Amino acid sequence: MKVAFYARVSSDRQDVDLSISAQLRSLRDYASRNGHQVVREFVDEAESGRSAARPAFREMMALAKTKEPPFEAIVVWKLNRFSRSRADSITYKTLLRNKGIDVISVNEPLDDSPTGRLLEGVIESIDEFYSAKLGQDIKRGMRENASRGFFNGSRPPYGFRKIAVSDGTKTRNKLEPEAEDSVAVHTIRRIFDMAAKDIGCKEIAKTLNKEGVRTSRGERWGRGTIHKVLTNEAYCGTLVWGGRPGHPAIHSSEPPIRVQNAWPAIINPETFQLVQRKMTLKRPQVTHPRTVPSFYLLSGILFCSCGAAMVGHSAKSHRYFYYLCSKSFKQGEDACDARMLPKDKLEKLVIEQLRAKVLTDENLEELVKLVNEELQSNSSVLKGRMDVIDAELVDVRSRLSRLYDALETGKLQLDDLAPRIKELKVRQDQLSMTRVEIEAEMIAAGVEQVNIDLVKTYARDLRGLLEEADFIERKAFLRSFIKRIEVNKKQVTIHYNLPLPTNRKTKDQIGVLPIETLGGDRGIRTPNLCVANAALSLLSYIPSGCIVTMP
Repeated sequence: MKVAFYARVSSDRQDVDLSISAQLRSLRDYASRNGHQVVREFVDEAESGRSAARPAFREMMALAKTKEPPFEAIVVWKLNRFSRSRADSITYKTLLRNKGIDVISVNEPLDDSPTGRLLEGVIESIDEFYSAKLGQDIKRGMRENASRGFFNGSRPPYGFRKIAVSDGTKTRNKLEPEAEDSVAVHTIRRIFDMAAKDIGCKEIAKTLNKEGVRTSRGERWGRGTIHKVLTNEAYCGTLVWGGRPGHPAIHSSEPPIRVQNAWPAIINPETFQLVQRKMTLKRPQVTHPRTVPSFYLLSGILFCSCGAAMVGHSAKSHRYFYYLCSKSFKQGEDACDARMLPKDKLEKLVIEQLRAKVLTDENLEELVKLVNEELQSNSSVLKGRMDVIDAELVDVRSRLSRLYDALETGKLQLDDLAPRIKELKVRQDQLSMTRVEIEAEMIAAGVEQVNIDLVKTYARDLRGLLEEADFIERKAFLRSFIKRIEVNKKQVTIHYNLPLPTNRKTKDQIGVLPIETLGGDRGIRTPNLCVANAALSLLSYIPSGCIVTMP
């Protein structure tokens, strides 16, 4: 039987019996004893079993859902390695059973009978209870630790360092400020001093960045980073754990732990409270974003060349609206010197160019041709790789057969042949595993040829949508069609999908669209661009284009 291994540990501090190597050793012994062929090994390190959002687990389930799964069973050390959530376990095991795939526990052998199913449910319920109880115990211990003034975190706040202190027979952590003349302590005091003088977070960040001062991670300062420093009570010697004062942590009904004078302060409490009052007075009325529809059509898909998102920005008492680089907005122009783009003109021209240059029959015919050619090419490449693997497997099996014949006839002794047989067996297993991976890749990439008539019909509907739909409908359409718009001083590049109905598989497409002069108030100007040949990519197709520099 073809099987896959799944191993998991919740953290690198797990008991040795739960280590990845120990689990895999036990799984391999089981497969060897039962004559199973191992086709894949999936490993999740430092991943909780209470969630299904585990990289290797998700990859394993994706392969299991393919038309022809590469394995017939999944072997685990214990059922709690597969999942510690009873609901997740039922869901995913049902999905696997529907595909004819069993989950086998090496240390908890159960048959596929009503009694076996009952025992399986009991074991999983106990595992879930143990996991939840352990989480409660850990949280209770951390609350007790915090209530006694000890530091629970792994990384101390900027300007502090952890020190080990004795607590009976155990060693715990406290915080203390770095040296009085250190850059970090000096920076923290400057931040609070500037805030007390009514200097905003953005201006503070710009000042520090210009001077070359960096955070503890070596990154530039931003508005958010400065705000976190200014609202962190650790700097006035107060420990807060489990939420903010008056605001319990998520999924907890207990109030946060708050211990004053837990460690030496960098900022005196009077200065800290003064800064909090000033920040409260400046705080704008906050409205949840779900209650306010975005006024900007391209929000969420428009990005600056520096990688940051372009966000909406207004000027002149909300009379003029622009798209502005969020990095420039938060950290200043020295972080990114991208210009503001007039909102209405940019949105109008993007829509016009999509309708006039992308959703045309000529362009779509060329794209479909490229798609089908690359689909065929990609399929040929995978088939070629499969042929090479099959040929090598035939050769390895032939060599093994000759060695077994020599052993049976007594021409050679086992001691002489054992190393070579072992070497060939390892190679055979490697080739078999590679073959399964290629099969899965071929299944995943098995997209049928695209029908040009279907694409044209759908594109005509989209052109009508762009012309007649309201704001909400156009925005929803752009989210389904455009993946990303990148803006720099020379060009606007739009990454989009081949327009197909949603039940069809699509591939990434890159095109450079023409944007006319977007000159706005105060002499803001952007360059002219001309259309590049659109390119659809299954792998990494680079389009050619004509770029007109700004006068």
